[in-house]
Amino acid sequence: MSNNTTNVLASGIEIIGSIRFTNDMHIDGKIEGQILSESGKVTIGEQADIKGDINAGEVSVYGHVNGNIKSNRCHLKDHAVISGDITTAVLSMDEGARLSGRAEIG
Repeated sequence: MSNNTTNVLASGIEIIGSIRFTNDMHIDGKIEGQILSESGKVTIGEQADIKGDINAGEVSVYGHVNGNIKSNRCHLKDHAVISGDITTAVLSMDEGARLSGRAEIG
């Protein structure tokens, strides 16, 4: 049974601590802590400010991440700013995205 629910953390929300989810999540707020999902997709919106590691099935970044990303698929959009390492099977990066760290692909 597939559930296409998308959880949303809107701008203005600040969380200190880990977040664990199974479906999809869209984050526009501030998070200080880990973001964990075995197979879910997480979208880090343009307004988002993440300080912590992200481990999810698929990660799309439009905003700021200060931490490591581990995923099956990772897409850095044109305004993304990443300070940390990325470990992923598939990485795509739009022109304008910035990565300060290492990328391990495959």
